Amino acid sequence: MPLVDRVTYRVTQGGLEPTLSAQPFGALRLIPLSFEFFPPKTDEQRETLDKSLPKLKARSPEYVSVTFGAGGSTLNYTPETIRHLRETHALEAAPHISCMGGSREEIRTLLKHYREMGCKRIVALRGDMPSGMATVGEIRYASDLVRFIRDETGDHFHIEVACYPEVHPQSDDSHADLRHFKAKIDAGADGAITQYFYNADAYFHFVDVARKAGITVPIVPGIMPIANFTQLRRFSDLCGAEIPRWLAKRLSALGDDVDSIREFSADVVGDLCRRLVAGGAPALHFYTLNRAKATLAVIERMR
Repeated sequence: MPLVDRVTYRVTQGGLEPTLSAQPFGALRLIPLSFEFFPPKTDEQRETLDKSLPKLKARSPEYVSVTFGAGGSTLNYTPETIRHLRETHALEAAPHISCMGGSREEIRTLLKHYREMGCKRIVALRGDMPSGMATVGEIRYASDLVRFIRDETGDHFHIEVACYPEVHPQSDDSHADLRHFKAKIDAGADGAITQYFYNADAYFHFVDVARKAGITVPIVPGIMPIANFTQLRRFSDLCGAEIPRWLAKRLSALGDDVDSIREFSADVVGDLCRRLVAGGAPALHFYTLNRAKATLAVIERMR
């Protein structure tokens, strides 16, 4: 867990405003971290992940999660990776489960498998349509998946769901998006992880609106460290996450200077994390892309 300066408050016309104050080391507070990985398919990918894990584990994550794969394409790899993380690296590992394209019996089998492994946490998502499939699965929405998991397993699993401070790209508008989010919480979810973003105000506004709608669960910011701008643009086009114009222009100006991109990005994302923590974020969830360097650079900036 990284250490950040104590949050203090000053009175303004709008109420209490959080500020970071310089405090002696003993006054710093601990921030829970979690790390997300994708299930490797090749020996090279497995080697990359295994090299990263000891460095990230040294940061004492609350848990790590493993994605279901784009379009459910890694259905067979996720359980394998979860077992590896638990048995080889002694990490509390949470599998992602997607309802898209899967039958109730397939999901029931997965839940049983994860219980037998000792998993206590699950990330429940609608997911994308698996490649080549023409129809959705038997469970259509994430809220239905959460309800199914609760019906099958009771309170065994702590269930996390996704939410979108900048609105899901397939939602009609922010109001519809909020209704879908609340439906997942009402179905039994214990917490939420956001899509990544680079505008802290988007997160704070989203949390305020969610609280007014009666959503009380922890809403954890999803953090995407930046190591490759071309890759980030591709991800953002797919998921609807906004890259602020000023940030895109600065990254573009750095061209192929990998070291400069890494240093500049670590400063930017580190400042974002400090502001989120100062504003009350309960934890931080890092999308690592199975590599340690960019994530660790951000965490170092938080100190």
